Amino acid sequence: MNSDKKPAATIRVEKRMNGRWAFALTYRGVTYPAQGQFGSQLQAQAAAQAAMRLLERRG
Repeated sequence: MNSDKKPAATIRVEKRMNGRWAFALTYRGVTYPAQGQFGSQLQAQAAAQAAMRLLERRG
């Protein structure tokens, strides 16, 4: 990745009002809605990474 290019994907992990964790994924300019009701921030991050890998495989 060059310094003048944006990354292909960004992941945002956030804590919801009910105390559960979710992630929002932006891939190639398309933002996918927040996903999940994870018990920890680490679980949400791992699920987001897995979702990003699946999107990268699809092309």
